[in-house]
Amino acid sequence: MPGTSGAEGVAFAQRMWADDAASRALGMEAVVLETDHAVVRMTVRDDMVNGHAICHGGFVFALADSCFALACNSQGRLTVAAGADISFTAPSRLGDVLVAEGRVRTAYGRSGITDVTVTREGDGLVVAEFRGRSRTLT
Repeated sequence: MPGTSGAEGVAFAQRMWADDAASRALGMEAVVLETDHAVVRMTVRDDMVNGHAICHGGFVFALADSCFALACNSQGRLTVAAGADISFTAPSRLGDVLVAEGRVRTAYGRSGITDVTVTREGDGLVVAEFRGRSRTLT
């Protein structure tokens, strides 16, 4: 949708989020949604903790991925992940509130790169760094 305004793009991403049953089931909350920027929160529940008493990396990845989806869809064009990498830098534990902040770094043609940093609310400890590669389908 070339020419989509910032407000229309954000509304597009809000509709996508409203239909996102997976993120909702994990208790994620979108707290900021702007063009090329999103912030999503999630509390680590007992069913997210692994055998080492830390949050399973798959849940941290899911949080970062959901934030990535919001940020890269905020231009108002149907955009999906083409790939992603994550580096886990510190553990999170039961009851921790994780905050993912994502920003589109570049978009070129139908491709883009979005970085997401996941921190622990309260002390700002960086839990993970995520880089997503996106592809616009429309």
